[in-house]
Amino acid sequence: MDAIIMAGGFGSRLDMGEKPCVELLGKPLITYVIDTLQRTGSIGDIYVAVSPATPRTASFIQEKYDGKVMVIPTGGGNYVGDMVYAVKAACITDPLLILMADLPLLTPELLEKVIKEYKTCGKPAMSIFSPICVCKSLGIRPDTVFNWEGKGELIVPSGINIMDGNDVDHEQDYVSLVLDNIELALNINTVEDLQRCKDILLERKAESISN
Repeated sequence: MDAIIMAGGFGSRLDMGEKPCVELLGKPLITYVIDTLQRTGSIGDIYVAVSPATPRTASFIQEKYDGKVMVIPTGGGNYVGDMVYAVKAACITDPLLILMADLPLLTPELLEKVIKEYKTCGKPAMSIFSPICVCKSLGIRPDTVFNWEGKGELIVPSGINIMDGNDVDHEQDYVSLVLDNIELALNINTVEDLQRCKDILLERKAESISN
């Protein structure tokens, strides 16, 4: 399964320049996502969709990954339009993973779980959500909240989706996969989010050393 990282947004709330290039413990945010994808056995080719708002990101990817990760320039009009353009430009006609550039806690194991769930869901598309209680436990106030299938449970989109690349022009029937992993809930929109992520990574590093 190929993957497209959407990296064309302004990152205005973070206000630290191009968000994919904002450093977290000495590494640009987008490198965490790319490195995780490269270590995920089910992932094939990796693309980064950039826009006129993220020229530094485009240059960084081209220099660091030397053709192993392909850059797709989009018009930067809107997320959906840029995503559709990127899928077509990459000539992807099979199911593919679409994800944001600001999810530095993602792991290969978690992505493999998502892909496995997709393969048995029976729908052409899948969207990944976090329960709002997980977001609240991290001190996150999400902008977008959904009522999960009328069950009264509030869920928050994680910025990870799988869809059929052969039918990208049309709205696809999808299933909602709700997972309570903090790795899906913590994307970087504010300076506070960046600090939370830094604290978690440092804590995990300390634990791995002690073990």
